[in-house]
Amino acid sequence: MNKVWIVGGAVVVSLGLGALIGGEHTTLKPDAQTTREVAASGLPWLIEVLPGGGSQVMGLTLADAPRGSTLADAQQRWGQDMQIAIIAAPGEDGTLEAFVDNAQAGFINGKIVLTAHLPSSDVKAMRARAIKSDFMESTTRKYTLAAADLPLVLKARITAMSFIPQANLDATTITARFGEPAQRVRINEHLEHFLYPDKGLDIALNTEGKELLQYVAPSQFERLRAPLKSVQP
Repeated sequence: MNKVWIVGGAVVVSLGLGALIGGEHTTLKPDAQTTREVAASGLPWLIEVLPGGGSQVMGLTLADAPRGSTLADAQQRWGQDMQIAIIAAPGEDGTLEAFVDNAQAGFINGKIVLTAHLPSSDVKAMRARAIKSDFMESTTRKYTLAAADLPLVLKARITAMSFIPQANLDATTITARFGEPAQRVRINEHLEHFLYPDKGLDIALNTEGKELLQYVAPSQFERLRAPLKSVQP
């Protein structure tokens, strides 16, 4: 897996993107009944840019406090099955992350990974109180939080969101739904990034795996662009 997809540390890697990018592809085209029921709300390409450099997408707001959505908002959006953990590589304090295995965004289903912010001191204290830890990829560990820490965790503001659609995307579909990107960055023969700074969006098109949509507040877009500068051929 290519680490240029990662936002905020090992966010996507640590919650199992490598195991998610395979599998069956489905079509982006909804049936007529689904279209009527959904009425196009919550779709991944419906991004509202907000004053002050934030955005709203899939029912969540990516913005500075106090406007930004929290993990509690995400839990209300996608239900109690949302997993929350601290993910840490050796030598790192770790990042607070949440994962939804079967998230619905309009008529599109997929997997969601959220990154949320807490002060480093809180993250380290929660790691020390974790009820267990498991190895993820390589030496990265996933720390299962103590129940007593969940009320504070749910107040944490979401700073980034990654969406892995079940549907298979291609360049034509991407430009038709999201518009022409400001920049396209080809990493290798099968991986290309479509960059939308004004929307806070990076779409990684992978012809040998699953596509990945990464969202941040538009004012924070450099977090997505900067890693690509060092890996371009």
